[in-house]
Amino acid sequence: MTIGIVSAAYIAAAVLFILSLGGLSGQESAKRAVLYGISGMALAVVATVFGPGVGNWFIILLMVAGGAVFGHYVASRVQMTEMPQLVAALHSFVGLAAVFIGFNAHLEAWRVVAMDEAARSTLDGFAGILAHKTRVELVIMKVEVFIGVFIGAVTFTGSVIAFGKLAGKVDGKAKKLPGGHILNAAAAILSLFLLMIYIDSGGIWTLILMTAVALFIGYHLIMGIGGADMPVVVSMLNSYSGWAAAAIGFTLGNDLLIVVGALVGSSGAILSYIMCKAMNRSFVSVILGGFGTAGGLPMEIIGEQVAIDAEGVAVALNEADSIIIVPGYGMAVAQAQQAVSELTRKLRSSGKKVRFAIHPVAGRLPGHMNVLLAEAKVPYDIVLEMDEINDDFPHTDVVIVIGSNDIVNPAALEDPNSPIAGMPVLEVWKAKHVFVSKRGRGTGYSGIENPLFYKENTRMFYGDAKKSLAQLLPVLQ
Repeated sequence: MTIGIVSAAYIAAAVLFILSLGGLSGQESAKRAVLYGISGMALAVVATVFGPGVGNWFIILLMVAGGAVFGHYVASRVQMTEMPQLVAALHSFVGLAAVFIGFNAHLEAWRVVAMDEAARSTLDGFAGILAHKTRVELVIMKVEVFIGVFIGAVTFTGSVIAFGKLAGKVDGKAKKLPGGHILNAAAAILSLFLLMIYIDSGGIWTLILMTAVALFIGYHLIMGIGGADMPVVVSMLNSYSGWAAAAIGFTLGNDLLIVVGALVGSSGAILSYIMCKAMNRSFVSVILGGFGTAGGLPMEIIGEQVAIDAEGVAVALNEADSIIIVPGYGMAVAQAQQAVSELTRKLRSSGKKVRFAIHPVAGRLPGHMNVLLAEAKVPYDIVLEMDEINDDFPHTDVVIVIGSNDIVNPAALEDPNSPIAGMPVLEVWKAKHVFVSKRGRGTGYSGIENPLFYKENTRMFYGDAKKSLAQLLPVLQ
């Protein structure tokens, strides 16, 4: 395959990736967008593998086939509720790949520089590119390698910790070592110092030491972020993985990798910014890690949680004209989206106005609730974002909260010492009746107490959401 054909394939793949990103902005076009992405990636892989200067095709094809089989196996076993931790795990692979490629580029450059002029003239592929680089170009490549390895290492350990928190294998509470941000700052300064040594003829030991420091930064950054903020973390790590890929693209001289990395990095950063704005958080503080903490003790909550059974909820729903359903991660854990969809159909068939309120950070992944509701065949036109529906709660008869905590927590607006103080929330407590489907009396994943559960117009519908709704459906008129 000639350079011209490879370049044309790369341009076509880049266009497909852009179309894929654009299509993912809407639920109706999402399936088509995924097909664009698959086609673009297939085209990119074929053009790269069979491009000029690439050998060892048997080994490459064997690895691609093995990866495809493993990917199919994982995808077929992972539930939609486990998608956030899968995304975090995939980000870690991108970061680790960037580290390996960076070290390989360093070793290959060292090998080429040690050759005589005659031996260099026989090289092709990446080694041939290195053989024709000037001293200045080699310095620039060192910077690219260093940055790629640094971002990749941060992404790797950060994604592993994010996976652990999302999967419940690591405590979701924010934890920092003594010194907190000072340790992160010191590690970053040390990495910058190692970069200067590496540029000034420093050996591979500088890369190894920097990698260890970057691995620590990734670990400490994400450990310092609480479970309530994990949707932003996943988006942020997505951005990191993109920039790592772009840096390695410069090292390898692969234009498509640069373009794709920039697309992923910029889109992830934009999404993180949008989500931070929705949570009233500082974008810079997210990047630095460890946000969402308050200075004083939270307000004391007065009252008690009052339970209600399925018959009581049914009576209120039968009398209601307008109903809003607020889904959260608890719905995903209970895999209750189909039961929610059936409840919606039954209520709408009775002539009631039913809508869904989606907070920008509901669930553990951006768009998590939208995907689950689409899977359950809930009509798109009744699924509304927070800004579209928040003013309607005072005019709503019944709100059903299914497995949500922080996104419906009035403390965000009423308690300046709350860990989520200032975060815009769905103001469900303004409705006439609020029913909260919740497994128990605990504070949930984020560990933040919710005054909503103690309000006079709130009743707690305890139990697994799927089982609770199964009890509710038969007693509805």
